Amino acid sequence: MSFGFSSTAAEVLAGVDLTGRRAVVTGAASGIGIETARALAAAGAEVTIAVRNVEAGERTAADLIADTGNKQIHVGRLDLSDQASVRGFAAGWEGPLHILVNNAGVMASPLARTAEGWEMQFATNHLGHFALAAGLLPALRAAGGARVVAVSSSAHLRSPVVFDDIHFERREYEPWLAYGQSKTANVLFAVEADRRWAGDGIRVNALNPGGIRTNLQRHIDVAALERSVQEANGGRAIAWKTPQQGAATSALLAASPLAEGVGGKYYEDCNEAVPNQPGSRTGVAAYALDPEAAARLWNVTVDTLHITL
Repeated sequence: MSFGFSSTAAEVLAGVDLTGRRAVVTGAASGIGIETARALAAAGAEVTIAVRNVEAGERTAADLIADTGNKQIHVGRLDLSDQASVRGFAAGWEGPLHILVNNAGVMASPLARTAEGWEMQFATNHLGHFALAAGLLPALRAAGGARVVAVSSSAHLRSPVVFDDIHFERREYEPWLAYGQSKTANVLFAVEADRRWAGDGIRVNALNPGGIRTNLQRHIDVAALERSVQEANGGRAIAWKTPQQGAATSALLAASPLAEGVGGKYYEDCNEAVPNQPGSRTGVAAYALDPEAAARLWNVTVDTLHITL
């Protein structure tokens, strides 16, 4: 069976039995996070929705229970921009964890900084998810075969990780560059985490879900974005996906037999992405898969977070 642009998460996991598997999906109270959680729950997994807004998470859980008949859907509070919250979530986890989908994110937001002074998009999209995976590492190892999924974006094509000024302390802040840098960091995390953890049975991959109209775009002018993308693509408009289609690649990497044994890759439209070509907004940038950059980012991140792995 092959899947592509129009495939949905439900189609990707049709016939897959996840009974006895435990999953965490961050940001699963909206957008593709809901649909990722729905597909995993429908396949029989025990799913924990990790969200900032617990009330929204509880509403989502009730909806998913009613829709799937799976009562093993839980809600946990997680604010990825708050390292204490991340540590608390990880410390509260008990038992093995088979699937971790790092889905939550903030896109092209105005300049904001965490209490530590870190740029908010990088802190949320990369540092928060890195700390979460690190905190849950014993649970992932205990699963005896786990998958970690990093939701990146075609926006990674906008910027590599600028190691000389990650947090925009000297260069002028530009929301899309900051977002692009954080999404490149997601891919580099997958590359290095898979290299380090594959021996423990943990495979890590990144993906571009495609363009989906969700709450993630609350900080941007969607009409202006469509115009700029159309100009960059030689007049081709954005091909929007539904949330169900947008969750398909996440679901495939999280639980499909088609991704068994796969690690350190970047997927889009349910398939491994081709190298990006100049002038194109598809494919993966060479700098996002660069093992030297991945190792450097790993070291910078553990130093920033003051953790040992």
